[in-house]
Amino acid sequence: MGILAKPLGFLLSWLYELIGNYGIALIIVTVIVKLCLYPVYAKSIKSTIKMTEVQPKMQEIQQKYAKDKALMNEKIAELYKEEGASMYGGCLPMIVQMIVIMGLFALLRNPMAYIDSDNMLFAIHEPFLWIQDLAQPDKWILPIMAAAATFIATLMSQNTTAGANAQQTKMMNSMMKYFFPIMILWMARSYPAGLAIYWFGSQLIQIFYN
Repeated sequence: MGILAKPLGFLLSWLYELIGNYGIALIIVTVIVKLCLYPVYAKSIKSTIKMTEVQPKMQEIQQKYAKDKALMNEKIAELYKEEGASMYGGCLPMIVQMIVIMGLFALLRNPMAYIDSDNMLFAIHEPFLWIQDLAQPDKWILPIMAAAATFIATLMSQNTTAGANAQQTKMMNSMMKYFFPIMILWMARSYPAGLAIYWFGSQLIQIFYN
């Protein structure tokens, strides 16, 4: 993920030189990244809503061609094409966001590998609010905030897209709603506080998106 970490490192370094506060620079990077990802997110929501609209027609096809799976799949593919729907459209934002997260993780775990500025060597260890060192994990407060924001953002996202593949995704949505925040809590206790700040900030913005 060095390819992505390098430009993110340049942006972070430039903002730090401009602002002089590493924590605030991280927050601004978060806002910039989320704004850049918004078109992808908006496209995903439209795709999910479109899937909701085609559900009745798809169920009719499934009932009509239940004995001919090949023809049923062909008709469903034709329906998707006619309606401009995609069953994978909702996955795109998560994939893109995870790529960004991996780039940021590489950057914040070893920032000097991707940032040329010597000033950043000290900046990454600056305190921010109650956090004594942004390069070290915050064991509880920030992880709990990140997990709570993740839970709310996931819940609101599921409410926004309620009805799409309701029967097929009910169990998955329930698992994501609870498992994902717990996973974020566990991970945030071990990775740098700077990365936890990004995740909390991104989920907070996501809540306003919804």
